[in-house]
Amino acid sequence: MDFTLDSDQKLIQDMVREFATNELEPVAEEIDRSGEFPWTNIKKMAELGLMGMIVPEKYGGGGMSFVSLAIAVEEISRACASTGVIVAVNQTLSAYPILKFGDDSQKQKYLPVLAKAEKLGAFGLTEANAGSDPAAMETHAKLDGDHYIINGSKRFITNGGEAGIFIVFASTDKEKGYKGISAFIIERDFPGFSIGKHEDLMGLRATANCELLFEDCKVPKENLLGEEGQGFKIALHTIDTSRIDIGAQAVGIAQGALDASLKYSKERKTFGKPICEYEMIQSKLAEMATRIDAARLLVYRAAAMKDAGIERYSKEAAMAKYMASEACMYSVREAVQIYGGYGYTKDYAVERFFRDAKVMEIYEGTSEIQKIVIARNLLA
Repeated sequence: MDFTLDSDQKLIQDMVREFATNELEPVAEEIDRSGEFPWTNIKKMAELGLMGMIVPEKYGGGGMSFVSLAIAVEEISRACASTGVIVAVNQTLSAYPILKFGDDSQKQKYLPVLAKAEKLGAFGLTEANAGSDPAAMETHAKLDGDHYIINGSKRFITNGGEAGIFIVFASTDKEKGYKGISAFIIERDFPGFSIGKHEDLMGLRATANCELLFEDCKVPKENLLGEEGQGFKIALHTIDTSRIDIGAQAVGIAQGALDASLKYSKERKTFGKPICEYEMIQSKLAEMATRIDAARLLVYRAAAMKDAGIERYSKEAAMAKYMASEACMYSVREAVQIYGGYGYTKDYAVERFFRDAKVMEIYEGTSEIQKIVIARNLLA
């Protein structure tokens, strides 16, 4: 069993870390404050091949592994968590379901656009009354000739305000419950589709998180993703995959908090010596580092299983996401404590890390949902 990165993975890690340090970190505070979507850096990352890493080369992507994507998302999130999730959503929640379930024409049409970030992708599953229970969704679609007519809305959609391509789920047969859910590829300019209110989030504030509105939205029949009634399966499989790089995002935020805490503890002096010399501070740093490493290894394991073609990895993905989100919240909380009063101000990045971290325990399935997924797999 080899726990070291290969030469290509190390190259990706070094390249992304340098880019994140030089380009993302300097603007992270400002875009958090303003909520401005970081298009400039998204375009730069597209030029570096970071927006379509898992898309095959024949569709304009990098043809890289999910382990490599996890490494990249961690390094990006270490500097700017908003940018980290934008990159993740464009790939595992947008390009991946088209790659996995789309037909040849859908792949040819949409994957090159997403891989080059000519248009960004978004994933529309959550509704105001349907979060952890997708079967309760109220958005519905009805076939009318050559088009589906969709009505309803989606909530808390990352990239929503800026995306051009949306993977959207709607009920095509309400009586069948979750077996009546279907998936669609919707373009921003389709008639009847519009962007609703912009969510004023506590963290991840530069992600154009918006509501999606569908009022007799006309979607060409050929934009059905997979088959009718296959939407729930597509959603679950896609989310299983996405939990891997959301776990990587959580690891990145936690590592950023640890890095900041190490630096500060060496500089901050009390009673004539740096606070890093106190055993209480050392205990906090050691606990943070250990939890982060454990989470990182779980993320890498789940990503490696995906790369190996193992069909069922939902338990391992849930473990990775659960452990990473818990390690993240623990680490940012301890980071604020190490900084003391300064950690409670916006003068230092740990305050932003703290706000960004909380959603790790909520989106892509709450920590409670992860435990249910893990337990059901254990009991199966």
